[in-house]
Amino acid sequence: MREKNGYTVYILECGDNTLYTGITNHLQQRINQHHQGKGAKYTRGRGPFKLVWTEEHPDRASASRREREIKALSRKDKRQLIAAGQQERNRNGETEELYR
Repeated sequence: MREKNGYTVYILECGDNTLYTGITNHLQQRINQHHQGKGAKYTRGRGPFKLVWTEEHPDRASASRREREIKALSRKDKRQLIAAGQQERNRNGETEELYR
């Protein structure tokens, strides 16, 4: 997965099966920070992590709005969002896995 300009809203599945939603302008670097225990306080000690969903945004403001929307969703609704994203990648023939 290559980096793009702008911001990425992402969802991680933590080792304890919880979901964490965040934003970044450099996805690979942020994922590495989570794995090293240098990410958000919520994720510290909850690894390993699996990146299960991403969405690109042109600027921080729109990414932050989307992050708030997703954080307000129920766990069930977040799982549906993740499943829909996987179906979309499959439809588009994208076989590349998201960062582990």
